[in-house]
Amino acid sequence: MVILGIDPGLANTGWGIVEERRGEVRCRAYGCIQTSAGSDLAVRLRHIADDLTAVVERYRPLEAACEGIYFGANVRSAIPTAHARGAALVAVSLCGVEVGEYTPMQIKQAVVGTGSADKAQVMYMVRNLLHLDHDPRPDHAADALACAICHANLRRTGALSGWSYVEERGNGYS
Repeated sequence: MVILGIDPGLANTGWGIVEERRGEVRCRAYGCIQTSAGSDLAVRLRHIADDLTAVVERYRPLEAACEGIYFGANVRSAIPTAHARGAALVAVSLCGVEVGEYTPMQIKQAVVGTGSADKAQVMYMVRNLLHLDHDPRPDHAADALACAICHANLRRTGALSGWSYVEERGNGYS
């Protein structure tokens, strides 16, 4: 099963492709879509959508996973992220790929074992779980890979318990 992970952001949208086979998750590719702060918002969103469409067309994932928005202390930065996330979700949906949505805490829990993990812990676990000989860079791509790993893990454990992420889509984002 090929899975696309997405870490949305207006300036940097990370993406990662993993393949899960017989309980083993391996990295196939990753990258980061960058947009220029001086460009019009619509142009930036189109760039994100076009580049993610190209990723889907190249790697043909059967499912995707997108990180939700963390508002934290800065709601102003969440709005541009929400725009980018919307562009990403529309692009993937138009390609016919089903999308699971996960909070940052769910992703950290699935990858590190605790929802309060820091970036260094997530990076360490992504590198080890995917058997990479280097840290995936930039951080946005590593976060996208973590999202894809989360999806693969929850999908696998859900299959064992009868749970489906599709049934859980009423998670506040739908």
